[in-house]
Parts: sequence; structure tokens; C-alpha cells
Amino acid sequence: MHGTTLNNIEELKNRFDTLKSGKESLLTLLEEAELPELVFNSNAIENSTLTLDETEQILEHQILPPNSSQREVFEAINLGKVNEYLTAKLEKKEALSKEMILLVHGTLLSHINDEFAGCFRKTKEYVRVGKHIAPAPEKLPSLIDNLMADFADESEHILDRIILFHLAFEHIHPFLDGNGRVGRALLNFQLKSVGYPPVIIRNKEKKDYYKALQAYDAKGDTKPFELIFALHLKESFHKRIAYLEGDDILFLSDVGSDHPKHTAQVISNAAKKQSLEAFRERGRWKVGKKGFSRWEKSHEHCA
Repeated sequence: MHGTTLNNIEELKNRFDTLKSGKESLLTLLEEAELPELVFNSNAIENSTLTLDETEQILEHQILPPNSSQREVFEAINLGKVNEYLTAKLEKKEALSKEMILLVHGTLLSHINDEFAGCFRKTKEYVRVGKHIAPAPEKLPSLIDNLMADFADESEHILDRIILFHLAFEHIHPFLDGNGRVGRALLNFQLKSVGYPPVIIRNKEKKDYYKALQAYDAKGDTKPFELIFALHLKESFHKRIAYLEGDDILFLSDVGSDHPKHTAQVISNAAKKQSLEAFRERGRWKVGKKGFSRWEKSHEHCA
């Protein structure tokens, strides 16, 4: 990851670490509130037709939407259970292992594809993702061992290792189904295990996400995913910092109308680039009043 980007993220982490002391219950509430959004987006990337509201009803109230498919309902329930399982592992401070990965996969595909839930691809089981043919199943044992060893190698920064693990995991595609959802769940487990907040890769940005994975598949290029990852991680920090500061949370669209010095387009672009401390909740951009004031002060000469 580029030095300047990494420095910016580490500055945010330092602010986050200072602010969160004694407020762990608030962070837990934020993650609980985020869960339906995280589950909805990860499943939608894999073409689930459930809406965010329907996903929330399933996870929080056990209410099944009319005319929903059994598979999509279980996809939502199971991904919620995956989050519970990994949260319990975090509380026990357990390190990522092959056994954990298999249990995550088994939980994810329970009552969906029980015949290969919790199993790596076996002989003659091949998969294709777009133009990418995943490595042959006979190669999986050594590839998975190398993947785990590379992640454990502390000579690289942990964020670089998390990025490379995700890209390599999706490249290997060790399962017949569920690789994307397992990979995104593991990514957040890895982040949280070293004190970073989780990220939400959104369905609306699926095209860019897939292009980033394809760039790695084709050329081993990590840069496109690094950019996506950095923006999402900054956004997650900005959200948590705003709440930890006790800031007044405003819709970004309302902020723009109250600050005519900056056009709505300028403010929106700053949010997307994360130069403004903005974040999304249920798909709508928001910002803390203090965070916006900091951005406005730093951009007075641009007005």
C-alpha cells in the first residue's frame, strides 16, 4: 500500500484508538446496526435479490419476506451466523486457521449445499470466474498452505497482508460455491483481529470490485483493490470516529444546502474520495458536523 495512504490510515487508527477507550459498547452497537447492511451487500454481490429491508427483517425479527426463495433466506441467516461465529473467535483471540475457514464455509452453505459445505474442492471439481479458471483442486493443499504462511509472515505490513490474502484467496477459489462471501467475512475477521474496524464492500460498487479481482487474476496487480480497500477502511474509521466523538450526524445532502461556498458536487466528490470524513448508512451519505467543519477549514482557500 502506498506510503501516504498508509500514513493517513494509521493516523485515523490512532484517533480511533484514543477515542474508543471506555466506549467499546458503542462500537458493538454500531456493528450490530451494520450487520444487515453487511449481509445484504455481500449476498447481493452474489446476485441475491433480497432487499436491505428484507434482510434486516430476517436477521433481526425472523420474518420471512413473501415469495422469497429458501436459498436466499438461508444465505442471509447463514451469513449472520458466520458473523456470530467469527465474533466469538475474536473474543477468544483465536488466530485464523484452515479449520476456521472450513467452518465458516460449512456454516455459510448449511441447508444450501450440504454435500460440499465445509470442504475444499476435490478431484475433478473445477470452477471458472469470468475468464479466470481457478487452480486445479490437486494444487489446493499447497496453495492454501502458502496462503496461510504468507499471511503469517510479519515482514510485511498487516494491511498489505490482508489485501494480498483476499486477492489470493479469491484467485485460488478453494470452494465450489461461497468463495466471495467467505473471503469478505475473513477480510473483516482479519481487520478486527488487529484493531481495525470492519468494512462493507457494497453491491453498487460490484463492478469496480470485480475489476480489481480480475486485475490480480490477470497480472498479479494489487493496486486496484488497494484503492478500494483504502477508501472503505477510511470510511469505516470516519463513521466510528464521528460517533465516538459524540458528533451531530447529518445527511450530506442537507449539509450542502447549508454551506453554499461549496457546490454539492464538490462535497459529494470529497465524500467519495474520503478527503471529507463522510460515511454511508443504509446507502445514504452522512457526515459529522465536526468532521465537516474540519474539512471546510482545510479547504477555505478552495472555496
